[in-house]
Amino acid sequence: MHLLFATSIVPDGALASGYEIANAAIIAALRRAGARVTVIGFTWPGKPAADPENTVVLGAIDVRTDNASARQKLAWVGKALLSGLTFASVKLRAVSDTDVVAAIESAGPVDGYVLNSVQLAGAFEKLFADRPSIFVAHNVEHLSARENAAAAGSLFQRLLFRREARLLKVMEERLCRRARFVFTLAEEDRAALSVASDDRSAVLPLVIGAQAPTPKGPRRIDCDAALIGTWTWQPNRIGLDWFLEKVVPHLRPGFRIRVAGHMPSGVTSKHPGVEFVGRVPDAQAFVRNAAVIPLISTAGSGVQLKTIETFELGLPSVATSRSLRGIDHRPANCVVTDDPVAFARALEAAAADIRDVDGSAFRRSQIKALDAAIRHGLEKLGHARQEALA
Repeated sequence: MHLLFATSIVPDGALASGYEIANAAIIAALRRAGARVTVIGFTWPGKPAADPENTVVLGAIDVRTDNASARQKLAWVGKALLSGLTFASVKLRAVSDTDVVAAIESAGPVDGYVLNSVQLAGAFEKLFADRPSIFVAHNVEHLSARENAAAAGSLFQRLLFRREARLLKVMEERLCRRARFVFTLAEEDRAALSVASDDRSAVLPLVIGAQAPTPKGPRRIDCDAALIGTWTWQPNRIGLDWFLEKVVPHLRPGFRIRVAGHMPSGVTSKHPGVEFVGRVPDAQAFVRNAAVIPLISTAGSGVQLKTIETFELGLPSVATSRSLRGIDHRPANCVVTDDPVAFARALEAAAADIRDVDGSAFRRSQIKALDAAIRHGLEKLGHARQEALA
């Protein structure tokens, strides 16, 4: 079976974000199941595709709102309003329908599409309607947009996110309805997308990287807690704000916290132990040097890749209940609480008594369940393909 995996940004091998980590895990699982997978989408400027022989590149584009000029942002908003597309999808309308059709045809005969999230599928929706498809819902995007609207700091942002939510709800309903099968990354997302039947959907448990983390000897602890993420993504920003504003004030002054990743403007903390360190060369080494990992999701849907990485590495953690969505197994060294004071006390206790565990069993169980879900979805797609040819 030859599948065209349609995604906004094609893998470049860096695995710099949760989205890219999830994509790599899903593509690898499709190939383990015997599918031939060709990826189609854009590259980041200056970052070529990691697997050029199995990738069709539509062009290079930077879709990050935080990196865009005010003029570019206004152009995107105007284009979205005129076209009726979402803000996220209109960014990808940098090529014409004719260009995309030619790119699809260049991949050769394909049996079906894997529509990876709503961005590219929404930008060129009609072009992916001629073959059976699987829809991969990384998040329930319209619910995330609603939460973003509620947390927006200006009326303009609030109105923009509300518009996104309205359009995304209709688009997600349409993509799910047309898809022969839907993959989500969390169990609750199946019901939120109205595809809770096992005949219509399955959850994809994920793993981090192609290989299991290898032991690197005793850990060298140089801070009490470490956080790393794409903080310009609004659901992540909401969680970070909650942590800095609600949890951190209850930590003792000497508690050392390092926050890595690109930081949007306006993020600060009065706590003397908080340090914003920007980009780090080795994300895994960065978190391994911390006594405990705070898992701080309070918004969004889908699964938290940082939670999966923490559990694979066997590191102590304190997690909100939202951080555990899509994950069935909680290791013994993970404390769960949504109360800010209790969260702070649990962090201090974990940092004072560091207890690592073996994360290999967690990874094995994730891969086993992931492969089973992928096989189930491909069987459904194969049946749809046979019906279309009959």
